[in-house]
Amino acid sequence: MSVSEDLPLPLSAKLRRGELLAVNCPSRDVLKHMTNRWGVLVLVVLLGGTQRFSDLRRKIGGVSEKMLAQTLQGLEGDGLVHRHSLPAVPPHVEYNLTPLGQEAAQRVEALVDWIEEKLPHIMSFRREREADALENDAEA
Repeated sequence: MSVSEDLPLPLSAKLRRGELLAVNCPSRDVLKHMTNRWGVLVLVVLLGGTQRFSDLRRKIGGVSEKMLAQTLQGLEGDGLVHRHSLPAVPPHVEYNLTPLGQEAAQRVEALVDWIEEKLPHIMSFRREREADALENDAEA
């Protein structure tokens, strides 16, 4: 057996093999929890440290209470987020990243940073495409 056969395959090679693309692959649920709009934002906010539910909701503009709760449950179920309930009135619940969640959040943060960096280029492309569409509609 060669040395290269002992090394784990990178994700790109696994994708070409089709594991993540298989309909019943359990990694799809993890991918969904981590990369949906709210999952990404929760992970990035929790990189800053422990947060209460109300703090997360306030920091993540536009998320409903229901969607935030579902997102946290999914991330908790995957072992990425830890939920700590403190005995208090009213209930006091805090969320933080597990070591696995910390690693995942750092990787997601790289994507978020890339999007923020490239946003002017993306928006310029969108404007050009909209202008082209308007021009084509006017010609039709």
